[in-house]
Amino acid sequence: MTFNPTSLRTTVFLPTSLVLAMFMTGCSDNTANTSNADAAADIDPNVLAETQELTINNGTEPESLDPHKVSGVPESNIGRQIFEGLTNTDADGKTIPAMATSWESDDNKVWTFKLRDANWSNGDPVTAEDFAYSMRRLVDPNTASPYSSYLVDAKVKGADQIVAGAAGIETLGVEAIDDKTLQVTLTEPVPYFPDMLIHNSVKPVHQKTIEEFGDKWTDPTNIVVNGPYTVSKWQINDELVLSRNSKYYDDANTTLDTITMLPIPSSVTDVSRYQAGEVDVTYNEIPTEQFNSLQADYGKELRVSPYLCTYYYEFNTVKPPFDDPKVRRALALALDRDTIVDKVIGQGQTAAYQLTPTVTNGDVANTPEWSSWDQDKRIAEAKKLLNEAGYDENNPLSFELLYNTNDNHKKVAVAATSLWKQALGFVDVNLVNKEWKTYLDTRRNGNYEIARAGWCADYNEPSAFLNITKSDNSGNYGKYNSPKFDSLMAQTLKPGVTDAQRADLYQQAEAQLDDDMGLLNIYHYVSPRMVKPYVIGFSENDPLGNWQGKNISIAKH
Repeated sequence: MTFNPTSLRTTVFLPTSLVLAMFMTGCSDNTANTSNADAAADIDPNVLAETQELTINNGTEPESLDPHKVSGVPESNIGRQIFEGLTNTDADGKTIPAMATSWESDDNKVWTFKLRDANWSNGDPVTAEDFAYSMRRLVDPNTASPYSSYLVDAKVKGADQIVAGAAGIETLGVEAIDDKTLQVTLTEPVPYFPDMLIHNSVKPVHQKTIEEFGDKWTDPTNIVVNGPYTVSKWQINDELVLSRNSKYYDDANTTLDTITMLPIPSSVTDVSRYQAGEVDVTYNEIPTEQFNSLQADYGKELRVSPYLCTYYYEFNTVKPPFDDPKVRRALALALDRDTIVDKVIGQGQTAAYQLTPTVTNGDVANTPEWSSWDQDKRIAEAKKLLNEAGYDENNPLSFELLYNTNDNHKKVAVAATSLWKQALGFVDVNLVNKEWKTYLDTRRNGNYEIARAGWCADYNEPSAFLNITKSDNSGNYGKYNSPKFDSLMAQTLKPGVTDAQRADLYQQAEAQLDDDMGLLNIYHYVSPRMVKPYVIGFSENDPLGNWQGKNISIAKH
């Protein structure tokens, strides 16, 4: 499947009743598909197929395979298979040893990691210096990583000055004590620092390969990796094929020989290819209009798992009309989230009134007063705010809404546009659709007014969400800037702060974000996928969604 490279621009004013009729989830009798049920019953997970190959949809063409050049979930899905960091997650999302066999810190500021004996795919040993080099490369302004501020948020010594261009990369607080001992020094105590090291941006890269091949180092013929799989084929807009890395330290306990990752952006096409037997695991988006019928016909093959992600609209807060907080608040008040989650999506998602999902570790819950208002009261206040900002029937509010190519994103955008139009009247929205890479560039360059966005936790802790709205965060594309918010987040890592005090500070930060309406939160995700019954070990209990190919096998079928 290839992307449609055309950028679509449409103006949509549909009656809400028509929008809901278009997007209501499909109906079905509750008779299960007997052949599917029988096929599942015949699967013995202990009897493996002779051919160990998995085909999974990854949702889009990856921006890059370089872990320091990317920021998206599709790219992390690939990076998790080919690179292995100091820590990893188990099937339940808990942090476990990976390249590091152990770690310790007396004060949560100076962390020492002991590395296992492991090799790169070319046979070179994996060393502590590989990790030190990789962390320096991440914050190096010459790398221009969209995740350059990750180590700033982790409070790694010197990271803030390096990212700002005020110090050299050699000043970063990372040191290879010897080949198997890495020491990382922080400026503040970060008790969850090892949890942060599961992320794609802090995976190691092979210095000699990068120096030899430059930007071509990720080509299949050049790439050197330390994970369970390596890249054997990459055909743009067609498929990315991963093959077993025989040099991986735990290759003896890896079963899958090949993982083929497809870049299918259409959830309808994804499901069709699943039904045709061309896809073993779909991407974690199911067409809303097919959800109920698929659930009835395929039973347990449709899995709905928890997922620490938030779907929101990102305001460009430094560009009119969204440099005016009254306009931002008006749109947030007028958007009927319950209609979107219940009628447009309808797969178990929940309306979001804060950025951090309430199921995130840390028990952060912010309930703004307006969330308890009925829709009539919200709309009345929204109209009042827009009038105060200078908008009415004679001067309607007009703006562009950017979203990336995806069936569900389009449905939400069309529904939101119609809900705003019905509620407020004097709102004109142009929908702008761009494929993944162009969409990312557009957001990073600030060439938009409001954009569809989604954020999935890099680790299971509220800061994994709230850090992205700090004024100095490299992922803060909307340029939200609140000194009070930044101060609250800084206080969460001061010495002596208890878990309860930290949770209270996070709640205050959420309240400040709501007061400023820096983002328009819409819903908290779930992860619905179709998974063939013969796919064994595909985790559905990890709320981070970090599936691991090395833990998967194919049963005889």
